[in-house]
Amino acid sequence: MPRRFLFMVLLLITALFAPVPAAGASYHLCPLTCDENLVIRPEGEASAEDIRALQRELHLAGYYRGPISGVYDTVTAEAVRRFKSDLNLPADAVVETRTWEKLSAAIEPVATEEIPPPTGEVAIVIDVRNRTLTIMSDGRPYRQFPCAVGKNETPSPTGNWKIKRKAVNWGTGFGTRWMGLSVSWGIYGIHGTNKPGSIGSQASHGCFRMFNRDVETIYPWVKVGTPVYVIGNPLGPNPRPELVLNSREPAVLEMQRTLSRLGYYHGPIDGIFGPGMEKAVIQFRKDHGLRYDNRVLDDIYEALGL
Repeated sequence: MPRRFLFMVLLLITALFAPVPAAGASYHLCPLTCDENLVIRPEGEASAEDIRALQRELHLAGYYRGPISGVYDTVTAEAVRRFKSDLNLPADAVVETRTWEKLSAAIEPVATEEIPPPTGEVAIVIDVRNRTLTIMSDGRPYRQFPCAVGKNETPSPTGNWKIKRKAVNWGTGFGTRWMGLSVSWGIYGIHGTNKPGSIGSQASHGCFRMFNRDVETIYPWVKVGTPVYVIGNPLGPNPRPELVLNSREPAVLEMQRTLSRLGYYHGPIDGIFGPGMEKAVIQFRKDHGLRYDNRVLDDIYEALGL
């Protein structure tokens, strides 16, 4: 049995039997198909976000000049028909896997130069706010690439990680290369995409998407164990998250670090709200005159100055 197939089966088993978060917990797991291979039809129920992505890609391919409205109107449908006809696909208004692949190929930037590998020790810095991935060589910026990051509801994991595994053509929707991160509470990685129109935006389930040609360029430079520094607000772009038992996200990681420095928390700094974290929260509340609760709410953030 091929090694890649065995790996995917093991990964699926891991995902299926992972601990189930409690109600209200934020457990972001980048699924086995990160770029959903959606089928969009004029009479279908695709979300406005998916239709906007389609309109952006049709625009980049030179077939659509209307507004990025998120409405599958007659102008969008006609653009799909013309695109498919020109690419020798059935000239209907249905956008399925083959159409997405052709759109991807049509708008993927063409490499104009061969980039030599860095000569120093490689590290990766990802800026979530600016949506850039920078290859460092001996601590100095060597090459910067655009990337897509997580949506507000599924943010990318800020913090210091390492490359845990690498794979070529890892699975549907991950493009041509996959580099998994050592995030303790979910499956996240740096990978290619079959939706290049999403690069530079908040579009993923938390992973970092790159143009296939870019991820193929850096893939041989990056070894298992390469450090990855993800810069961004660990509390996320939304109002400070409520953290409860079994929450798994960057905000838990930041709270663990803070409570550890203050001597309240003595467990692993892993981004998982477990019993040790619960005990620390209860004791911190007691010592600071806050009402009894086992959750991290606004009053704790205020008391900690976060």
